[in-house]
Amino acid sequence: MTAPNLLADPHRQPPADHELSPYTGWTRAHWEAAADRMLAALLPYASPHRAQYRLPGRTSYSGARSDGLEGYARSFTLAAYRIAGAGGRDEPGSTLVADLVERYAAGLAAGTDPAHPEHWPAVTDRAQSMVEAAAIAIALHESRPWIWDNLPDAVRQRVAAWFGGFVGAQANDSNWRLFQVVTEEFLASVGAPHRRAEIDAGLSRLDDWYRGDGWYTDGDGQKFDYYNAWTLHLYPVMWARIAGPRADGMLVATHRERLRRFLESHQYFFGADGAPLHQGRSLTYRFAAAAPLWAGALAGATPLPPGRTRRLASGALKHFADRGVPDEEGLLRLGWYRPFLPVTQEYSGPASPYWANKAFLGLLLPADHPVWTAREEPGPVDTADRDLVLPGPGWLLHSTAADGIVRLVNHGSDHQSPASKPLDNPHYTRFAYSTATAPETPGQEEPPGPDNQITLLDVPGPSVRGRIHRLFAEGRRAASWHTRPGADNGQHARIATASVAHGPWEVRIHRIEAPAGALIREGGWPVAADDAAPVAETGAGWAAARRQDGLTSVLVALLGWGDAEDGAACRTSVAPARGHNAYGHHSATPLLTARHRGGTRLLASLVVLTADPSVAQDLGTLRTGTSATLTPEGTVRVVFPDGTAEEVRVAATPPA
Repeated sequence: MTAPNLLADPHRQPPADHELSPYTGWTRAHWEAAADRMLAALLPYASPHRAQYRLPGRTSYSGARSDGLEGYARSFTLAAYRIAGAGGRDEPGSTLVADLVERYAAGLAAGTDPAHPEHWPAVTDRAQSMVEAAAIAIALHESRPWIWDNLPDAVRQRVAAWFGGFVGAQANDSNWRLFQVVTEEFLASVGAPHRRAEIDAGLSRLDDWYRGDGWYTDGDGQKFDYYNAWTLHLYPVMWARIAGPRADGMLVATHRERLRRFLESHQYFFGADGAPLHQGRSLTYRFAAAAPLWAGALAGATPLPPGRTRRLASGALKHFADRGVPDEEGLLRLGWYRPFLPVTQEYSGPASPYWANKAFLGLLLPADHPVWTAREEPGPVDTADRDLVLPGPGWLLHSTAADGIVRLVNHGSDHQSPASKPLDNPHYTRFAYSTATAPETPGQEEPPGPDNQITLLDVPGPSVRGRIHRLFAEGRRAASWHTRPGADNGQHARIATASVAHGPWEVRIHRIEAPAGALIREGGWPVAADDAAPVAETGAGWAAARRQDGLTSVLVALLGWGDAEDGAACRTSVAPARGHNAYGHHSATPLLTARHRGGTRLLASLVVLTADPSVAQDLGTLRTGTSATLTPEGTVRVVFPDGTAEEVRVAATPPA
C-alpha cells in the first residue's frame, strides 16, 4: 500500500489497520505519509536553488549558512530513503519521487559550487559540515541509481572535492570519527581520493569505547546515551552498505553482533505509549531512537521478531504524531513536544531536529519484508513488569505493564570527560529518568532543579552530582558515589548512594558525610503538564505530586530522616515550577529535607513514579508497606509492598 502524494494534501492520513498492527494501527503507508508531509513542509524554506533550508528558530553556534546546509543534509537522508523505498518510481498520477530527485540533485549542484551564492561551508577540522557531509554521503549511496549516477560529471567532481575536505582532517574524538569513516568510504566507492588508514582508524576507535553487552561510551569517559542508537551502531551498518565487498567481513560480523546485543536491551527503552526514555543530549531528535531497530533488520542483526520491531518503531513515531509533532505546519521544532530550548544544546540549530529522519531507515526494506507484513507483536513493557541490569552504562531499568512506564536508574552515565571539571547536567546526572517524565531544566541564571537527586545546601556551594563514581550494578541493585566539587577547608562532603528497584518502586539509600548543620534535600520524580499544575499532597514523612490524568510522584522517608527514625522530624514539601520541563509548562517535585548532624548519616527513601491507580491512590500502603532497616551486619534490608526483599550495603569507597 502506497501513501498518497502529500505534496498535494499534506494532512491526509492513511486508515489505521488494527488487524495487521493491533498496538499502533500503523503500516508502511503511515511512514510514507509522514515522510511526505515533512518533506513537503520544508519547501517554503528552501533557497532558490535548493542547496539550503533556512528554517525558523534559534541559530546554532555554527552560523546560519551551516544551519542551512544542515537542513539540506538531514532532509536529504529522508528523501533518499523515500526514493529508494519506492524503487525510484512514482505511483500513477504522482510526481513525488521525481520531484525529490530533481530537488536534491539541484541542491548538490549549487551547494558544492564555491562560486554559487548558496554554496556550503567547507569540510574542515571539527567543523559542523563534517556531520552533514556524512549524511549526504549516506543519502547519495542509498539513492545512487537515481541521483548520483545521473549527475553531470562536473557536479560529481565538485561533490567529491567537497567531501575530500575530510582527507587528512581532524574530527572530534567521539561519534564524529564515524562521519569521516562513511564519507571517505563513499569517496572510495566512486574512485575518488581517500585514505584507507583514516577509515580503519575511525572503525578501530570504536573498540576503545566498547563496554560490553552492546554498549559504547561516546568518546572517553562515561558518556552513555542515545548516540549508541542513532550513531555508534547505525553508522557501522551504513558504512558496511557503502563498502560492500571492500569491508572486512570479520569486522562487519563484530559490529552486527554488538548491534544484536544492544537491541536486546534497547527494546526495553520504549513505553507502552511509544515514548522513548528521556535521557541524554540531542533529545530533539526524538523518534530517531527507533533507528537501530530498523538497522538491525536491515543488517540481519536483530534478536527481535519483525512484528516487535515495527511495533516499537511505529509506536515511537506515532507517540510524537499524537502529540503534535511535527507541528501544524509539518515542521520539527527545537524541543520535545512543544518548542522547548532547554532540551537542546548550543550546537542545535533550527534544522537539527531533522536527525529524527534516521527513524525512516525502515523504508529501505521492501514492502514485502516481514517487518512490514508481520502482525505487530507486543513490546517488553506491554506484557509484564521488567527488571533489567545494564552493567556497561551502569543502569537499572524497571518497567510496569499496568501503566506502561519505563524507568531508568542511573549510576554510571555522567557525560564528563576524564579531565574535565565536574558539572551538573540534568540530562545525565540525575538518579533516574523515564518515558513519562523529563528532568527539570531551569534557565542558566537559576539554580538546578531539585528532582531525582540528593543535595547538600547551606554549605559553600551546593553539592552537585557531576562526576559519578561507580560501585556496582547487579540484579536489582546499583550504587555509586560523588563528592561536592572543590570541597575543602573542613567542608568535606561525600555521598554514596545505592538504589534497589522493583516494579514501580525504587528505594534509595544514601551514606552522607558532611559538615554539621548542612541541609539535606532529596527530590523525587518531577511530573509536568501544560493544562494545569499538578496537585501537591504532603503528610508526616511523605510528599506527592499528582497530575490530572493520574500520573503520580511519591517520595517517602523510610530510614534516618527523623530523630525517632519515623520521618516525623523531616520536612516535606512539593516544589512547583513553571517553564522548567519539556513535558509541560507546569511541573512539581516532591521533597524531603532535614538537617545533618555531622559525621556520617544513613538515609533511605522510597521513590515512586506511577500511573497505576492501584498504586497511586493507596499512599497508605506505600508508606507502611515499604521498609528499610539496618541489619546487625551493616546492610540495609529493603522490603517492597509486594513482599519482595533485598539487602544492600552502601560502601563509602569501591570494594577492594
